[in-house]
Amino acid sequence: MKHKTAMLCTLFCAVTNASAQDSVTLYGLIDQGIGFTNNAAGKQAWQTQSGWTAGDRWGLKGVESLGAGNAAIFTLENGFVLDSGRDLPSGMLFGRQAFVGLQNTQWGSVTFGRQYDSIQDYLAPLTANGRDGGWPFAHPYDNDNAVATFRLSNAVKFSSANYGGLQFGGVYAFGNTASFANNRSFSLGIAYKLSSLSLAAAYLQADSPGATGAGAVSSTDANFVARRQRVWGAGANYDWGPATLGLTYTHTVLNDPVSSTYFGTLPAGATLLRFDNVEANVRYQVTPTVVFAAMYAYTLGRFDGASGEATPRWHQAGLMLDYLLSKRTFLYTQAVYQHVGGDAAGTVFGNAYITGSAGISSTRSQVLGRVGIRTVF
Repeated sequence: MKHKTAMLCTLFCAVTNASAQDSVTLYGLIDQGIGFTNNAAGKQAWQTQSGWTAGDRWGLKGVESLGAGNAAIFTLENGFVLDSGRDLPSGMLFGRQAFVGLQNTQWGSVTFGRQYDSIQDYLAPLTANGRDGGWPFAHPYDNDNAVATFRLSNAVKFSSANYGGLQFGGVYAFGNTASFANNRSFSLGIAYKLSSLSLAAAYLQADSPGATGAGAVSSTDANFVARRQRVWGAGANYDWGPATLGLTYTHTVLNDPVSSTYFGTLPAGATLLRFDNVEANVRYQVTPTVVFAAMYAYTLGRFDGASGEATPRWHQAGLMLDYLLSKRTFLYTQAVYQHVGGDAAGTVFGNAYITGSAGISSTRSQVLGRVGIRTVF
């Protein structure tokens, strides 16, 4: 703890002394609220919850001009839980992001460290969870990583400059083990904006996510432990006056899945877990200080195990209302409903679970409500 405190003091001193340099910026976000779950293991639950619409964080961004359109850049971003003050992910001082690199105004940037994948960089901003609602609006178990259950460690990333609305990039994250492919990941993405229309597509592959503590997707990060996790998807947003209309599709396949941080261990002999997520969303600026958002997502699942096949179907609808107190701070309320249908009885997928709720429901349905405040600095 003494070493951590000393490091923080050093960093804050660096911010103070950076006025004569190009720029070092201190920034952050705090999200705190009270949540209600109608059924968590058969009981109602009230909770204080932090970081559910957007993760609590503070960070430092630095830029040093090198001339001729070149610059050295870095980002160090800490995640934390406001309720308890602990780091999130646990044990990582800069677990949200930590990278350094070079950028060029004409070509883009190359960075090294712990970073987001291309699903997060390009596709997630078009989803309701990435743009508005956070964890409660996530697709089942955040199977497509659109809410960033995990980041990529040991990563090398290229992000292009903006070419008339076109941007693209890719990430390769090393497993850092003798077996080169063990717990490595790679990802590609592209986005294009033309007037009111925004388009994006992305692909992510994680080999043996969660298999090791030091790999690309560590055992403390992974939303699933499996031999391989592949995600691809595409989406579109259209700005129509005060409204933004969105449609996204993501496809997730897990080969030889073992467990999930959300529901625990799968039955032995599992060979396949698949999710197809279709989402429609809308965001409407009612007044300069009131914003309304809504989403509906349909997820078709498939689970192949030693005892046979299950085909769960998730229906999830969410509403959110924001009231802006200033440019930095707003109050909000959320309501989310999920129902699981299809052939899933007797499996871990037979009961509803909204990401961010107090726990798995004892029935096929679950309701979550939340009121909160978010401020940025």
